[in-house]
Amino acid sequence: MKACVLASGSKGNATYIASSTTQLLIDLGISCLNAERKLKDININPQNIKSILITHTHVDHINGLKVFIKKYNPIIYLTPSMYKELSTIMVINNYCFIEDGMNIGDIKVEIIKTSHDTDDSNGYVLTNEQSSVVYITDTGYINKKFHSKLSNKSLYIMESNHDIDMLMNGSYPYAIKQRILGDRGHLSNHDCSYYLKKLIGNKTKGIILSHLSEENNTESLAYNTLIDTLDQDIEKIIIARQNERTELIEI
Repeated sequence: MKACVLASGSKGNATYIASSTTQLLIDLGISCLNAERKLKDININPQNIKSILITHTHVDHINGLKVFIKKYNPIIYLTPSMYKELSTIMVINNYCFIEDGMNIGDIKVEIIKTSHDTDDSNGYVLTNEQSSVVYITDTGYINKKFHSKLSNKSLYIMESNHDIDMLMNGSYPYAIKQRILGDRGHLSNHDCSYYLKKLIGNKTKGIILSHLSEENNTESLAYNTLIDTLDQDIEKIIIARQNERTELIEI
């Protein structure tokens, strides 16, 4: 499998995942034009994106969806609740209600229910043969019942949203700080590192830290918190950025 985070942050999120025969996106929160440019930059024709998985309906995860649908008509995989929300702002004719364990082409999709301030939100585990990708952002915590599903995967794309001290000493109103820190908010650097230490295993080849706050985090804080927490070496650790795609990772 291959993976590339095209953009990650509060201003827009999109991630490319592929097997040898299947190409899809997780979310499309950047403009269609921006997504096209970044896909072409890794030699991917946007017309070959036949499927888009939606994690939730906040604007930074669906902003480019309307235009992309009109141009390329991919199948949108989402829950009934997500469809109900999105159908008030765009027409989605080509869609499928996502089910745990279903296949998109030759990629198996398992659902990890996340906890965020929206009606419904998902993380995903995508598996093809011996390769697997975990994608979890925008959640206040990861329920223990999913830990076995998430254990010892090839690549983790995991939210490392904020440094708690920076957030609490920053300019955000108190109510927003509490929302971010709460069970329906975002994972801190500490939370992310704690979960990854529990989940990674001998099959793990890489970690991409994602959805970093521009105001309440730094790349070095996120990276160093993870390094200080892990008790095993990981081949590749990458920080996903808002305006710059990651490399195309093969696992």
